[in-house]
Amino acid sequence: MTAGELASAFDLSWPTMSGHFAVLKGAGLVQADRSGSTITYHLDITVLQEALLTMLDTFGIEREGAPR
Repeated sequence: MTAGELASAFDLSWPTMSGHFAVLKGAGLVQADRSGSTITYHLDITVLQEALLTMLDTFGIEREGAPR
């Protein structure tokens, strides 16, 4: 989604949203692509996958089809 699309979904000021975007980018959770004045954000799925796999391992939950 574009920054504007994301911002319109929340009742927050643009500077507040911009700060949140910067934190998410800094944490490696999202990637931002700029085209002119439009910034499109993409969720970095690999970070989410790693977090979920860590949770599964922490709780001893078997992953189907994955070696242990």
